[in-house]
Amino acid sequence: MNIDHSGTTQEVAMATKFTDHAANERTFLAWVRTAIAVVGFGLAVGRLSDRPPSAWSEVALLLTGGVVVLLSYCRMQVQRRRINSPEGPDDAASPVDLLLLALVLSLFALMASFTLHLV
Repeated sequence: MNIDHSGTTQEVAMATKFTDHAANERTFLAWVRTAIAVVGFGLAVGRLSDRPPSAWSEVALLLTGGVVVLLSYCRMQVQRRRINSPEGPDDAASPVDLLLLALVLSLFALMASFTLHLV
C-alpha cells in the first residue's frame, strides 16, 4: 500500500484535527435537520385545516428556515477556520450561535401562530 504524503496544508490540517472537523459537520447537519423538520411540520399542520393557509405564514416559515440553514453554514465555516487556526478552537459562543438560537425559536413561534391561526 503506497501512501501519498503530498497533500495540501488544508488537507493535512483536516486530517490531524479530524474529530473536531467531523463534530463541526455533524453540528451543521443537525441545524439543517432542525430547520427542515420545523418548516416541514409547520407546513404540514397548515394543510390539516379546512381553510387554506395564508401565504404570508408559509413564506415566513420557508424564509426563516432558509436563513437558519444559511447562518448554520456560515457558522460551520467560522468554526472550520477556528479549528485550523494555530491557537486551536475556543469554546466561546459567537453572535451567530445566538442568532441561530433566536431563529429556531422564531420558527417555533411562527409554527405556533400558524397553527393557532388555523384553529
